[in-house]
Amino acid sequence: MNIYLTIFGKPRYLGLARINHERPETQHPVWAVLKTSRGYEMGLPGGFLTESQQEKYRTATSNYEESSEAMLQDVEFVRYADAEDMENYYMCRDEERDALLRARDILSAHNLDMKLVDVEYMLDRKKFFLYFTAEQRVDFRAYVRDLAHEFRTRIEMRQVGIRDEARIVKGIASCGRPCCCGYWLRGFMPISIKIVKEQRSALNPTKISGLCGRLMCCMSYEQEAYSELWAKLPGPGAKIKTEQGYYVLESLDIGREQVNIRFPSNRLVPVQIADFPDFRDTVLRGEEWGEDKELAAKKKAMQERAEMLEKRRERQKLRATAKVARLRHERIARSEKRNETQKQQTKPKPVKQVQTSNQNPPRRRRNRKPKPGLEE
Repeated sequence: MNIYLTIFGKPRYLGLARINHERPETQHPVWAVLKTSRGYEMGLPGGFLTESQQEKYRTATSNYEESSEAMLQDVEFVRYADAEDMENYYMCRDEERDALLRARDILSAHNLDMKLVDVEYMLDRKKFFLYFTAEQRVDFRAYVRDLAHEFRTRIEMRQVGIRDEARIVKGIASCGRPCCCGYWLRGFMPISIKIVKEQRSALNPTKISGLCGRLMCCMSYEQEAYSELWAKLPGPGAKIKTEQGYYVLESLDIGREQVNIRFPSNRLVPVQIADFPDFRDTVLRGEEWGEDKELAAKKKAMQERAEMLEKRRERQKLRATAKVARLRHERIARSEKRNETQKQQTKPKPVKQVQTSNQNPPRRRRNRKPKPGLEE
């Protein structure tokens, strides 16, 4: 005989049922009639559980917050539901809507400080459950008598907490999906504000609270992973004091296994958790890390390039100065040469001497008679 995990009741209790009947062949979920501590009711059998799985379920449910009913019970399997059982089940659900409205009308006449959440019929209608919330003890004996007179059945009042109310009523959470407690979550784990701080979530009640007004159940899903990671790191908000300034551990990214560090330059830089010890030692030595290291290398390369360009400009300037001096020297030399040439051109030419020879003696000039009228 195998033990199956089953779900039953509006609060979605868990039960362990021993089933030795063959399951009907169908693709749809197969309902079963169960006998529980509350009476005969419909349940939905799940999968077969091994002994180790049973022990895990018992241990897990024992850590849940206390509720009006045990979250895990041993139930008795009666039979798989047939068409008549399903018709009776849906008829009970339809009658519960009208019964809830009628019960609230009766409650208004008694002026009790309590709130009706939901009602539930058993299959045989021998028991009628009313789930309510109240801040303190309420004397509802007269109210129960009026309910018994109205519904002609046994009435049981079950006070539930705020979380149980959200699980019974169900609804859509802030993430846009059905609430975990009304969809698949079987119990409530205790959640403290310390868990929220470890995950570095915003301490805004509107963002970390569910429909019930308590801290959201999903805060506990990654708590174990966060605890393991924070064991390797300093606490959230820790600071590393260096000569450059303070390095602040801002947040933790559990998916990428890295922490976000606020650098003295006010930049948020991700650092792998495995590299955090090296990062701490590096910044304490006064060296750069990560992007700052790359930026420092780029800055140094740019500075070296600027120095190289400055030296090149100096050399070009010196070459230009030398060239100007050489051109000036050449121009002066050409000017002096031109002036010298002009001086040589303007210098008077020497008179040529007549060479005499014995063979050709110079002619003697004849004495000419003076012209008349010129004598003194």
